[in-house]
Amino acid sequence: MKTLRKFAVGAAGCAGILALSAATLWELDRAFPPPLSAELTVSTEVQDRDGQLLRAFATPDGYWRLETRLDQVDKQFVDMLVTYEDKRFWDHEGVDVLALARAAGQFATSGHIVSGGSTLSMQLARLIEPRESRSLGSKIKQMLRAIQIERRLSKREILERYLTLAPYGGNLEGVRAASLAYFGKEPKRLTVSESALLVALPQLPEKRRPDRNLKIAHGARDRVLTRMVSSGLLGEREAARAALDDVSGLRRTLPALAAHAAYAMLPKAVPGQPLQLTIRKSVQEGLEQVARDAATKLGPRLSVAMVLADSRTGDILGEVGSANFFDASRSGWIDMTKIVRSPGSTLKPFIYGLAFEQGLVAQETLIDDSPVDFSGYRPKNFDMGYQGDVSIRQALQLSLNVPAIRVLDAVGPTRLMARFRQAGVSPILPVNEAPGLAIGLGGVGVTLRDLVQLYTGLANGGKTHTLHDGTESANAERTSATILDGQANWQIIDILSGVKPPEGALQRGIAYKTGTSYGYRDAWSVGFDGRYVLGVWVGRPDAGAVPGLSGYVSAAPILFEGFVRSGLATVPLPGKPPGLFSPRREDLPVTLARFGAGSDGLVQAMVTEPAPTIIFPPDGARVDLGTNSVDASPLVLKLQGGRAPFRWLANGKPLVGIDRRRTATWQPDGAGYSTLTVIDAAGRAASVKVFVE
Repeated sequence: MKTLRKFAVGAAGCAGILALSAATLWELDRAFPPPLSAELTVSTEVQDRDGQLLRAFATPDGYWRLETRLDQVDKQFVDMLVTYEDKRFWDHEGVDVLALARAAGQFATSGHIVSGGSTLSMQLARLIEPRESRSLGSKIKQMLRAIQIERRLSKREILERYLTLAPYGGNLEGVRAASLAYFGKEPKRLTVSESALLVALPQLPEKRRPDRNLKIAHGARDRVLTRMVSSGLLGEREAARAALDDVSGLRRTLPALAAHAAYAMLPKAVPGQPLQLTIRKSVQEGLEQVARDAATKLGPRLSVAMVLADSRTGDILGEVGSANFFDASRSGWIDMTKIVRSPGSTLKPFIYGLAFEQGLVAQETLIDDSPVDFSGYRPKNFDMGYQGDVSIRQALQLSLNVPAIRVLDAVGPTRLMARFRQAGVSPILPVNEAPGLAIGLGGVGVTLRDLVQLYTGLANGGKTHTLHDGTESANAERTSATILDGQANWQIIDILSGVKPPEGALQRGIAYKTGTSYGYRDAWSVGFDGRYVLGVWVGRPDAGAVPGLSGYVSAAPILFEGFVRSGLATVPLPGKPPGLFSPRREDLPVTLARFGAGSDGLVQAMVTEPAPTIIFPPDGARVDLGTNSVDASPLVLKLQGGRAPFRWLANGKPLVGIDRRRTATWQPDGAGYSTLTVIDAAGRAASVKVFVE
C-alpha cells in the first residue's frame, strides 16, 4: 500500500512536471515565435495579361527572389526535392528523428558529417534566421524553430516558402529565379536533368554554380539522379538519358520586357502582389526583336517605337518605347510612344473620310493635282512633282499633298480637329494658332499612341476606343466614340488596303498608311486588319533630321515585319456594306465626276452644278422608323447636287440649322405622310413625299 502511494505521488509529480514543461514551452512558443509574420520581401513582378512574367525588379537588398507557388513548379521536381532532402517530410512534425539518428551514427562511424539530418522545415528555419555557426546549439534551435513552423504553416506553405528562399548561387534565391537564370524558362516544365540540378544547388550554391563551376555542377546533378534511381523515383534508363544532357554554363538575365511600361507600373507596387499589364508576352517579344533588328539596320542614334492594340477593346497588346531601353546612344530610356511629334501624312485618311461622309467625293471622283494657292499657303507634293488629274482613290494611295489640302479646305480643318477630339485625341497646335490647312500635312503634334487610337476607328467600323495598357490610374476615363460613319469608314479601308506593300514584304491582308514629317525627322506607318492596329515610328529622339528617312522606306517594312512577328492571326478586313454607293467612274453623277473649289471657297463641280436631288428617301417610300415605340429611330436624309449650304424642311417647317453636308437627320413627330424639302444656296429646291410608320 505504501509502495502504491509512492508510485501515485511520483506519477502525479511527473505529470505535473510534464504539464509545467508543456505550459512553459507553450509560453515560450508564444513569447518567441518564428519570424513568419514579417512580410516576405520578394521581387516586384510585372506580368502580362495571362500572368506570364514580363519583368522583375530585384529586392532592395539586391536579390532576385520571385514568390513561388507549388502550382508554378514541375511536380516531378518537387517529388525529387522531397525524396532527396526529406523523404518523410509529409509525415513528421518538423524533426525527423530517424534521419537525425542516422546522421549521428554516420558521424560516429566516419568521424565527419556525412549527412545532416535536417528536414525541409529545419532548412526553412535556417533560411528565415541565418545561423551564425554550425554548432550543436544552432542545430537545436533549428529543430525547435522547425516544430514551431510546423504548428503555424501547412506542409504546402512550408514548401512554397522554401522554394521562394532557397539559395541558388550569387543573388539568385528561389527556384523560379534559378530556373529563369539557368534555363531561361519558368520551372513549370523542367526536364529530369534540370530538376536534378536544381535539387542539388541549394546544398552548396556557390560551389555548385553552373556558370562558375560547371564540372562540379555536372557531378552534383549526376549524384541526385543516382539517388533518385536507388529510391525508386526514376528508372535506370530515364536517369541515364538525363545524365547525357549537357549542363549549361550560361547565366541568363531575367525577363526584361516592356521596360517603359514596367517602370511606369512601379508606383502601383504592393508588396507580394504582381502588377499586370494588358500586354501579351508573345506579342511583346516579337515586337521588341523587330525593333532591335530594325534599329541596327537603320544606323546609330535612330530609334524605333511601336504600339499594337486591339481595336475592339482598346487593349494594348504590345508597346515598344525604344529600340533598346539600355542603349544611351539612342536615348533608349525615352518612351517615344508618348512623345508629341509631327504625324506627316498619316492624318489624310480622316480628311477623305469626312469628305465621303458629306457626299463630296466618291473613290473615282477626279481631283486636280497641280500647284494651288490657298491665301498664301502653297502645299507641294513630297516629290515636288504633280500628277494632274487623279482619282480620289489614287490621291490617297499615292499620298498626294495638294489633293488632300483641296479636300481639307472643303471639309474644314476645324471640323477635322473636332472629330479627333471626339475620338479622345487632342492634337497639339502651334501656340496661339487656330486649326489651319497645314494640319493635313503634319502641321500638328500627336503621339504614336494618339495615332493608333485614331486608327482603331478604321479597324473597328468607325468606332474608336481609348487605348490602355494597365499603367493608367484606376479612375482614368475609358471612352469610345465614332470617328467616321460606317460607309465612309469602309471607303477608306478599301482604298488603304490597295496600297502596295513595301518591297520584299509579305502581303498580310492589311490596310496601311505612311507618313514623313517635315525635315525628315519622323517616319510613320500605321496599319490594321479586321481587328488589330499596329503603329510604327522611326526617328531620332532628339528630333534631329535624318536625310533619306521616309515612312514608306523606313517605317513600312517594320510594320509588316511587326505583324508577322507578333504571332497574331490575321483577321480579314470587313466586306463592303450592303447598299453602299460606290460607282465606277463612267457611272458617277455629274456632281461627283470632278472635285474642285470655287472663289467663294464652297465645294462645287467644275461644271455648272445641277439642282439638288434628294436620293434618300426616294419619293413615295414607306419607311418603318418604329414611331409607336419610345426608341423611334431618326430618318437619314441624303442629297446630290446643289450648292452648299443647304436648308431642310419637313412639312414646311425648317429643321434646325443650315448645313454644308449632303446628309441630315429628321425625327418625325409621328406616323403618316410627310413632305421633305431641301433648298440649296442658289434657292433651288427638291421635295419627296414619304409615309412614315
